[in-house]
Amino acid sequence: MEPALIERLGDELHAAWTDRQAIDPLTSRHPDISIEDAYHVQQRMVGRRLDAGARVVGKKIGVTSQAVMDMLGVYQPDFGYLLSDMVVAPGEAVSMSGLIQPKAEGEIAFILKKDLRGPGVTVSDVLAATEAVTVCFEIVDSRIRDWKIKIQDTVADNASCGVFVLGDRLVSPRGLDLRTCGMVFEKNGELLGTGAGAAALGHPANAVAWLANALGALGVGLNAGEIILSGALAAMTPVVAGDSLQVSIGGIGACGVRFIA
Repeated sequence: MEPALIERLGDELHAAWTDRQAIDPLTSRHPDISIEDAYHVQQRMVGRRLDAGARVVGKKIGVTSQAVMDMLGVYQPDFGYLLSDMVVAPGEAVSMSGLIQPKAEGEIAFILKKDLRGPGVTVSDVLAATEAVTVCFEIVDSRIRDWKIKIQDTVADNASCGVFVLGDRLVSPRGLDLRTCGMVFEKNGELLGTGAGAAALGHPANAVAWLANALGALGVGLNAGEIILSGALAAMTPVVAGDSLQVSIGGIGACGVRFIA
């Protein structure tokens, strides 16, 4: 894909984020777009936000659970960048006015104390480099109309990043079996779904290792102090103003979030 087209598509996605207006899928207009092209578009989109003053605070792995793969019809993980303007403080309400078509998912977030750089990063390396884990709500939001995405669309759209909120309890991963930590997801006081750490590529730390190795191939590392979202443990759920969500993960803690107009 020509650099000029990559820039134009990145600018189009940035404008969609700024204006809160969804656009038609990139893959429907440019069916030959490759995943590599899509990551270049992502870099352009993210770069526009960095130029406006945002900072990178971490990274996320997307499309890690079978439930999300089935829902979106994509069959491999992807990654995106977490920015400082995506952070929602615990107890703070999320305004729907800043989102287009949000969906919520519960997951485990890793807080790194050491750098990780692939290739060759293992689960053991990830756990040794992790300061703490915490419960997280990621509110994904697609700039692609009606979530009609292929893997190239969500990659270009910074892995459909919206905002995220971390729980207020940090727990050492040592002594925890993150594969079997069970998740309970409630919406407006009703049980919505359950899951376990194994839903994220078999082990949440395996998802982080995948990310470190994928980024390492591009000359990018995971840095000490960064927040790494390891992937959804159950299917995403749409949210609207007035919704209140709660997620708890055994051995780690809980996190809540509410939505306002």
